[in-house]
Amino acid sequence: MKIYISADIEGVAGVVSQQQVTQGNPEYERARRLMTAEVNAAIEGALEAGATEILVNDSHGPMVNLLPDELHPAAELILGRPKPIGMFAGLEPDTAGVMCVGFHTSARQYGILAHTTNSFAFGRVRVNGLELGEAGNYGAYAGEIGVPVILLSGDDRFAAEMAPLFPEAERVVVKQALGQRAARSVAPSVARDRIRAAATRAVRRSASLPPFRVPPQTDGAPYRLEIEMNSPALADLASLIPVSERLDPVTVRLPAASMAGVLGWINTLSAMSATLR
Repeated sequence: MKIYISADIEGVAGVVSQQQVTQGNPEYERARRLMTAEVNAAIEGALEAGATEILVNDSHGPMVNLLPDELHPAAELILGRPKPIGMFAGLEPDTAGVMCVGFHTSARQYGILAHTTNSFAFGRVRVNGLELGEAGNYGAYAGEIGVPVILLSGDDRFAAEMAPLFPEAERVVVKQALGQRAARSVAPSVARDRIRAAATRAVRRSASLPPFRVPPQTDGAPYRLEIEMNSPALADLASLIPVSERLDPVTVRLPAASMAGVLGWINTLSAMSATLR
């Protein structure tokens, strides 16, 4: 049985500040160890439930945060960027389920360090009119290839945001958001215990969990991606893409034939935004 784990850092217990999620300082070094430990807890829980193959993808920022020498030896690890499908690189259709560990709420929402893919560039991201964050967009890609999201961990606001999209998935709360950069967190050991137990339950239930799919357009078109950029200058940049449509000073629309295409546009615009940063 294959299980896939996508690991972010903002939703990890004890992580609340930008310094903790940015390379080059002691706070980050501590946070990446906490991140690795929560992923290990998910691996242990999956193994307890009978998983035979586990693939972990480092999905935060430069995507070289997890510590390979501290990762559970039963798992294989994807590091680095850019890579196809970004946060869900390497996910295959025969996977029993996806776990999103250490995730966060979408841009302009309540929650610890809330953003969607690129906090500098993106305000809101909508697919076929449905506003989605990282877990929603990538979860829809997983659903399109027939794989359910079976576990999500992070703060209480993230759990609430995910409930309508993944109502049957295990949702693990490791901290209560008191603001964008303040939280009441459980001890890291308690967070790991919760994730481990939830991972076991999730894998045992994986066969009964439905994949998430974005509702189709009423006109039968596959997907329309709309992104509210964080400034008109960023929308100017996005409008240089020949198939884009400018909807207002900060919003652009792009067509896509699949959720892989949607993610491709999101990651392309994220990379392009670096020219204005």
